[in-house]
Amino acid sequence: MKKIINFIIFTTIGLFIFTSCKKNQLGGDASLSGIVMHHNKPISNAKVYIKFNTTEFPGADSTIYDSFVQADGNGNYSIPFYKGSYYVFAIGRDLAITHPYLVKGGLSISVRNREKLTKNIAVTED
Repeated sequence: MKKIINFIIFTTIGLFIFTSCKKNQLGGDASLSGIVMHHNKPISNAKVYIKFNTTEFPGADSTIYDSFVQADGNGNYSIPFYKGSYYVFAIGRDLAITHPYLVKGGLSISVRNREKLTKNIAVTED
């Protein structure tokens, strides 16, 4: 009987530890925020794509990213994270140019628990 009780206790503790240690996903107490910018002008409504568990540029194909957020009308974005490594890649249109150009750019980040990072994403013409 004592072996069964010990097994149940250790299994419960193991499950708690395994499920409470989240990493490389959205929704934690850490965050990244900033402005998507092209030549010091905010890019409204840009999409900011997120790739989990990497610091290398995975490519410009938006379908390979794990998630995305959309910047507001002033180019501001905010992403809640758990600790881990991420690559964020922004795509938008610079409407201030006569023929709006597609602009892209990204950056890699590593974030710790409860860390609040502020980083603008510089984008350039395609």
